[in-house]
Amino acid sequence: MKEFRLSFFVTLVCLALSAYWGETRGMGAGAAVLLAAALGVMEVSLSFDNAVVNASVLKTMAEKWQQIFLTVGILIAVFGMRLFFPIAIVAIATGLGMVEVGRMALEQPEIYSEHLAASHVGIAAFGGMFLWMVFLSFLFDRQKELHWLGALEKKCADWGRIESIGVLLALSTLFGLYLWLPVGEGVKLTLLGAGLGGVILFLAVRALDAFFVDEAAGEQTVRLVQRNGVTAFLYLEVLDTSFSFDGVIGAFAITRDVVLIMLGLAIGAMFVRSLTVHLVRKGTLDEYVFLEHGAHYAIGALALIMLAGMVAHVPEIVTGLIGVAFIGLALLSSLRHKKRQPG
Repeated sequence: MKEFRLSFFVTLVCLALSAYWGETRGMGAGAAVLLAAALGVMEVSLSFDNAVVNASVLKTMAEKWQQIFLTVGILIAVFGMRLFFPIAIVAIATGLGMVEVGRMALEQPEIYSEHLAASHVGIAAFGGMFLWMVFLSFLFDRQKELHWLGALEKKCADWGRIESIGVLLALSTLFGLYLWLPVGEGVKLTLLGAGLGGVILFLAVRALDAFFVDEAAGEQTVRLVQRNGVTAFLYLEVLDTSFSFDGVIGAFAITRDVVLIMLGLAIGAMFVRSLTVHLVRKGTLDEYVFLEHGAHYAIGALALIMLAGMVAHVPEIVTGLIGVAFIGLALLSSLRHKKRQPG
């Protein structure tokens, strides 16, 4: 459990700060602590599949980059993605400065949350399409040797021989949403632009691999080189960003106090990081071979939920339960697979 020591320490600090903030804002220390704790639990439940996918990437990274992800990465995750990035989105949407929006978040949280909610289509399209690309790239990966869904998944892997099939399906999904979603033309353009941005960013991060690949090396070596540096770090940070969108917006259903939201989500982000390290250090993905599959299917479901959420609200508990269900089924399948192995 040593991987979780820092998370427990950060939790105590964040809860203490929540109590102090609650007293100064007149809501009471106890109420503030309960809100921060609830936000932390929500973040962990929404991001468990994120931890599994993070671990599948992290285990192939060099030790130096693992440490960077667990130190610099957590600062980016907590302060960048869960505090400054939502403020930046509102600033872009309203044309106000970052400082003005920061004051709005502290002094007029209701107006701030309304502006953030108004930007939901762009956020959902960007994050949803990026996560959809993550899922499709896994589904059509020809190098997978183990298939959770048997013949169906193997067939999808065979289709991976079609160059850019994942991009083709992702763009088809995006243009289908553009044509059929019952929203105004202005919102549709936002959907199209943000969705294309998510696809392009995924492709750009993957394209950076070319700078780190030794073409003289074998295919397996190439895959390891791709995952041993800056491209893997960027990939993990963007993946975390896509996951954090849903959590940040969902947090406003619990409280509109942005300080408590940041503190609560920081608790959850720390535990997700610790869980990632635990999975890597214990070799859990090697022992439970279908966990990575379940996590990617959960990501695919989350992507579709984010895209569907542009026209209909999907409760956060539904999103969390779907992720847990996929992970649970993958765990059971892994145990059955392990029992069937000789020795």
